[in-house]
Amino acid sequence: MNRRTVLEATLPGSALAAATPAAAQTVAAPQAARASRVTAKDSTSLFVQDWGSGRPVLFLAAWTFNSSIWGGPIVALNAKGYRCVAPDRRGHGRSDMPATGYDLDTLTDDVAAVIEQCDLHDVTLVGYSMGSIEAVNYLARHGSGRIARLVLVAPTTPFLVKTEDNPDAVPKDAIEAQLAEIAQDYPGWLTANEAPFFMPNTPEVTRAWIREMMLNVPLPVALGCRKTIAFADLRAAAAGIDRPTLIVQGDKDASAPLELTGAKTAKLIEGSKLNVYEGAPHALPLTHGGRLVSDLLAFMAG
Repeated sequence: MNRRTVLEATLPGSALAAATPAAAQTVAAPQAARASRVTAKDSTSLFVQDWGSGRPVLFLAAWTFNSSIWGGPIVALNAKGYRCVAPDRRGHGRSDMPATGYDLDTLTDDVAAVIEQCDLHDVTLVGYSMGSIEAVNYLARHGSGRIARLVLVAPTTPFLVKTEDNPDAVPKDAIEAQLAEIAQDYPGWLTANEAPFFMPNTPEVTRAWIREMMLNVPLPVALGCRKTIAFADLRAAAAGIDRPTLIVQGDKDASAPLELTGAKTAKLIEGSKLNVYEGAPHALPLTHGGRLVSDLLAFMAG
């Protein structure tokens, strides 16, 4: 495993995420007006996309990504009769940018605020990359009463740090060295690690869109979230999940290698299903959007 690329940037979007909220509205069913903001426990205002009607699907984005990456799935699932909700994480996109709150429990409580204030029940919870740790921690911290099923896309769970009881993971000093690289030259680090995140044929317009999205997140926020991903130990939380779970990951994922993340997570979650996309990188919503939507629909219909 190339440790330099482990925990690499998470980017979603191409044909899947290129759809705008306006495009989604053209296919969404008529609905009552809904608030586009949710208030967290510490009064942070969180921007939330909320499109369509029917059983809800809640999308949690990757590190330094905002809800715009979910445009394609929102359009596709609205057309199939699902309500799609997608928040911008604090410090990202159109949400407030407080100086604190980038620890796992606060971020998880933000997810709970979205679920409760949007009055969501029977939810399909979809966590992509960093969103996977928020989703798994939500179930451990807030319970599964409102959640019907869980989908983890290119997850960073269950635990990335090498320890005596996690010997095949990433040494702590390698993680800290990567954090130092990002702190020293964030744009340069993104450029150096971009290639394996996408497929070779991913359009430059998609790559540029994701670079801009990521660079719009202030460095202190990006580093705070990166540390949260790196040191979150969710082994016990994953083992306690009692909802049907689908895990989707590429076998060429350089950011969160399959054997370190998705494969281990699948072993911990009883009855979970692991779909491996051959030759696929970390940016599945961008590079394999159609297949991902098909897998989501099949899983939710099962």
